Amino acid sequence: MFGKDKTGHKRHIGSIDPNCDVVAIVKDAYENARFLCDQYYLASPELTIETHNAKLPGGKIECCYIPSHLYHILFELFKNSMRAVMEYHDDDQNEYPPIVVAVVSGLEDLTIKMSDEGGGIPRSVIDQLFHYTYTTAPQPSKADGPCAPLAGYGYGLPLSRLYARYFQGDLQVYSLEGHSTDCLIYLKALSEEANELLPVFNTTSSRHYTSGIATPDWTGNNPRF
Repeated sequence: MFGKDKTGHKRHIGSIDPNCDVVAIVKDAYENARFLCDQYYLASPELTIETHNAKLPGGKIECCYIPSHLYHILFELFKNSMRAVMEYHDDDQNEYPPIVVAVVSGLEDLTIKMSDEGGGIPRSVIDQLFHYTYTTAPQPSKADGPCAPLAGYGYGLPLSRLYARYFQGDLQVYSLEGHSTDCLIYLKALSEEANELLPVFNTTSSRHYTSGIATPDWTGNNPRF
């Protein structure tokens, strides 16, 4: 940081990489999540990557993005998928279905879909996945020492969606209970559309938070409906 050499990559503009290699970050996040999975379960599912570049068929998929944000999102999703696969296929100790990641670059969106066969999630708890401190994993024990926990705090998905939405993207989870789960990361393919999504607080917006008048809809007892 204070030496003669710059610590950041020469192509970075601050923390932003104008040519962020999406597939490379997918592989990096997978390898680090796999290291944790191997520590807990002594095994881990393999990774299959599929790519499709609509703008440049056969070309590398790149975008203007913050690599650390994308890494964090993928790392958390990989940990969740690996845990689900390992626990759902506990009896098949030599056959774990791979985690399939599809990276697709379109004209407006860059989409990353992560699919696992970890048994899926009941539809009734899908919305709870993005609540802070909600988790289906047991609370990590302090006796585990310096080993990083694979899950258990309930901050992974909420923070990941926050990162994804920061630049007009999104993170969504779809599930087939009893079979599989698909997680979709949406990013803006065009840097000029990836504007920071920041909260605005002024005189007009303050009325939204202080007003006690509810907006009528079809669920209320409004005689107009």
